[in-house]
Amino acid sequence: MAHWLYLALAIVFEVFGTTMLKLAAVAPNWASAAGVAVGYGAAFVCLGLALRVVPVGVAYAIWSGVGTALVALVGWAAFGQRLTLAGGAGIALIIAGVVVVQFNSTAH
Repeated sequence: MAHWLYLALAIVFEVFGTTMLKLAAVAPNWASAAGVAVGYGAAFVCLGLALRVVPVGVAYAIWSGVGTALVALVGWAAFGQRLTLAGGAGIALIIAGVVVVQFNSTAH
């Protein structure tokens, strides 16, 4: 079960790193640059730990799909980026795709 925790942590750290990347682009400073490095570094370490058990195709689909959806929501909530009906539908489709991949996976 720890492999799913590692995958969840990889997603959280990737979203953190991407958020820090946006902050670094808006107002460059050492703290946001360090946040990018720490976020992505921790994300890849946790993803690697998850890959000990979870097949790479399943892990990457979940990691990138959920991460993409969460980053879009963070952009909307934290940075005032527009989220249209079509964008919301796209996020819902990403999440649906992740669910389909997970439930059709043979590795448990």
